[in-house]
Amino acid sequence: MTSPDTNASVTLLAPNPASLKRKREAAKQLIESYYCQLTKGCGNEFCANENCASCPDFKQLDNNRAAARALELYRTRAELCAAWPTKKPRSLLSQNVSHGKYKHKNYKAVEESDFDVICSKKQQQDNFQNINYLTEEKVDEILSVCSETGDFSPLVRVIGRIFSSAETLVKSFRKPEMQRNCLNCSPDNALDNLEKGAKILAVAECDNSAPCCSQQKPCDCHGQSFKPEELTVDVKSVRKVYKKLLAHNRIETALINALMYLSPDVECELSYHNAYTRDSNYLNLFIIVMENHNLHSPEYLEGALPMFCKAMCKLPLTAQAKLIHLWSTYSSSDIRRMVEVFQQLITYKVISNDYSCRNLANEDDVVVAAAKCLKLVYYANLLGGMLTIENDDEESSQEASEGNLNQNLLIEDTRYKKGPRVDPLEKELHFRAIDCCQPVIPYDEFVNESLNNVLAMDKDYIFFKVDSEKKFSFLTCPFLLTPYTKSQGLYYDNRIRMFSERRITVLYNLVQGQQVQPYLRLKVRRDHIIDDALVRLEMIATENPADLKKQLYVEFEGEQGVDEGGVSKEFFQLVVEEIFNPDIGMFAYDSHTKQFWFNPTSFENDGQFTLIGIVLGLAIYNHCILDVHFPMVVYRKLMGKKGTLEDLADSHPILYRSLKEVLEYEGNVEEDMMITFQVSYSDLFGVPIIHNLKENGDEIPVTNQNKKEFVQLYTNYILNQSMEKQFRAFNRGFHMVTNESPLKYLFRPEEIEQLICGSRNLDFHALEEATEYDGGFTKDSRIVRDFWGITHSLPEEQKRQFLQFTTGSDRAPVGGLGKIKLIITKNGPDSDRLPTTHTCFNVLLLPDYSSKDKLKERLLKAITYSKGFGML
Repeated sequence: MTSPDTNASVTLLAPNPASLKRKREAAKQLIESYYCQLTKGCGNEFCANENCASCPDFKQLDNNRAAARALELYRTRAELCAAWPTKKPRSLLSQNVSHGKYKHKNYKAVEESDFDVICSKKQQQDNFQNINYLTEEKVDEILSVCSETGDFSPLVRVIGRIFSSAETLVKSFRKPEMQRNCLNCSPDNALDNLEKGAKILAVAECDNSAPCCSQQKPCDCHGQSFKPEELTVDVKSVRKVYKKLLAHNRIETALINALMYLSPDVECELSYHNAYTRDSNYLNLFIIVMENHNLHSPEYLEGALPMFCKAMCKLPLTAQAKLIHLWSTYSSSDIRRMVEVFQQLITYKVISNDYSCRNLANEDDVVVAAAKCLKLVYYANLLGGMLTIENDDEESSQEASEGNLNQNLLIEDTRYKKGPRVDPLEKELHFRAIDCCQPVIPYDEFVNESLNNVLAMDKDYIFFKVDSEKKFSFLTCPFLLTPYTKSQGLYYDNRIRMFSERRITVLYNLVQGQQVQPYLRLKVRRDHIIDDALVRLEMIATENPADLKKQLYVEFEGEQGVDEGGVSKEFFQLVVEEIFNPDIGMFAYDSHTKQFWFNPTSFENDGQFTLIGIVLGLAIYNHCILDVHFPMVVYRKLMGKKGTLEDLADSHPILYRSLKEVLEYEGNVEEDMMITFQVSYSDLFGVPIIHNLKENGDEIPVTNQNKKEFVQLYTNYILNQSMEKQFRAFNRGFHMVTNESPLKYLFRPEEIEQLICGSRNLDFHALEEATEYDGGFTKDSRIVRDFWGITHSLPEEQKRQFLQFTTGSDRAPVGGLGKIKLIITKNGPDSDRLPTTHTCFNVLLLPDYSSKDKLKERLLKAITYSKGFGML
């Protein structure tokens, strides 16, 4: 290889790194000198160099042509002009000469003159046209000049140019160390070409030790795993700049217009040109734009923000995961701000459009894009919260490492092919939503009520199960939906599965002539309900577990009645009352928390616990509400997690406070508390139980050094180890019914509790608003007005009795009492008959009583003695 000087030849087989660096720097400086001479000139208006912008005959070049010409001049070692003292552009100096300001070519202007100040400001404003990336310092410089002149037009132009181009915005606001280390991050496009040319001409072997922020993949020095600090954009600097810029209305208008120009190009680059694959720093522009605190304002909602959301949706999963990791380090106020941006857009579009069965929200590109973007913030909110990733509680009882977690996600994803069960982002993040115990901001802030009101859940469910690759389903973004909306999706899933099992049964009957029952039929005796249900369900679970997914049909022996839902409700109620009876000893009742917990010393066999698990699963599957009172940790364990110290606050509050005191105690734990690695307590029958938390635990004192281990072992024993056998059977029964349901995908533990137990809030005014009337009654009828006056005046206990009498459950369903379609119908003229109900259909049969007092007396008697009477 030869140097540009043809009179000399240099062999670069093993160059000295120091000399190589010096040579590269010299080449860079020389090329930059040629470039400045071609773009700015030497300042001598009488210059005779045809390669100088100050020459009268010189034709102006744009930046890219000037860069290419500078490389040619470098190769030929062309003449460089001597620096002119003032270094002003030729055009400005000529103008000054024509006005008689300069008498001689060596004239030196007085620095204090107003004219030179004006010339200096003018030169600075002209130089702003060459800015092709921004830093905080450059913005401050431009703001300073604009503030002094009172003209902000140069700043508006710069902002508009930089923020409307992905190439320039990606280079802006780099971290100082990234700006210094990366050779390809030059001030503008022309200098990019200059430095590349200098690199080719002056360097034979590229020095790969310095990180380059424009490489297709992160440099080796960054490592393979992503860390937020690896991002090259300086977020703090961006926030400072926005705070200064957004104080000016004209600049915000420029930002809005620039975003509208930027977004389509970005969407195209990501969709068809793999922009992120070519340059991982392409993500910077999304980070920069999202730091704009005014994105949720009406000015952006019309056009700029929708276009930007569509562009963000085109990011590949790896880029989305990087954004999530970065945003997970943000404060609660920053996350809440981003949530408001996308929520505002969704609400704005929902209110502005009239959605129907022919115009679905699922087909609105803007709403769909905003929902997908909000999902990124949702996962960031979870990742930034309190996590328990290491505490997976699978039946194999193995501790799930990151690799095991990925394997579990893959198994779960391949097991159910008919619909999405594992979000692709969860697999990319090596993380599940259930791993978060406490998010940064509450889950409720992600729910959009306006969207829930216009969703056609029957269509959305079809997209979710059948056409998920072509159509968007909001069930893939369950954080947006209320528990009631999600329960509708679960209801469709359960019903379709029931009908499917029924069709399969009919097919067997036709083809093989087998008399197979199309329903899950249970015939039980009231006085032996547990034994009969246990025997029948155990037989079904052993012979054909798929029968548990058929529609439940209960019949009480010796009683007439067709089960249209009401008989099943009574069956569940009686089973729960008997199983949770403290005298049986399956569950221990805490009078302080009013909750049940598994009795680790229960004499009942595993079948009994399997039965209650099946009952809970059947209740969800058949849309029934049970009066069970478990702490939240039970539902977390049903979803595959182990109990942790924070779960004790709900299930064992006294023990939780004691263990927290041990952790927070600043004195000498060993001498002051004198406790060992041993648990001692009494069971339900008063028998003392002693358990060593570790081998020879009774001889190991708890000290300041090992108190964390003691608390961890104690918590694990109480919530996991002591009742492992009972819970495993309970869990097995629950998943016999729900193993193919999207339950885990759609619901959080607290929402599963609502599905099983209903809502504790009894809003009878909402029930009144939702009630319909038949048989001659209207909402203005005298007896109807008297009825609601009596009902609203009842105490809490009697209100629950009324619900039990009319609906078969004393609790409100998911979504509240307003979701119950109660029908009050006239049942003849005035008489002494008591009111009756069809609990299957929530119908109250009410005679037209002659007075309010008689109505109250008859109604109270009916609801007080309703069990087994007046319920059809």
